[in-house]
Amino acid sequence: MRFPTPPLLIIMKFEISNINKNINNIMRIIGYQPAYFQNEGEVSIVRQLGRNDYPRFHLYIKQDKDEFIFKLHLDQKKPSYKGAKGHSGEYDGDVVEGEAGRIKGFLK
Repeated sequence: MRFPTPPLLIIMKFEISNINKNINNIMRIIGYQPAYFQNEGEVSIVRQLGRNDYPRFHLYIKQDKDEFIFKLHLDQKKPSYKGAKGHSGEYDGDVVEGEAGRIKGFLK
């Protein structure tokens, strides 16, 4: 039996070079705070859009020499059940592109 290939996940990814700041300064400048969990080799930060935890922008930052690599998405809600890592999120589109533009505007 053959199963269909799942669609590829499109991630909003962008790079900015020659930022004369560290990741903590970048986080404060763009209005983000540390996420509850961190992946090795990158920093996970979030920016809430209201008074509740969700929806929120979720940004991963990795530094590679003089370049910072950003991966951004919008978490619409928390995972549906305990232990789940998946959630309802947006990885492209006008809202995510607008937030990427806002971040670039602060850092360029």
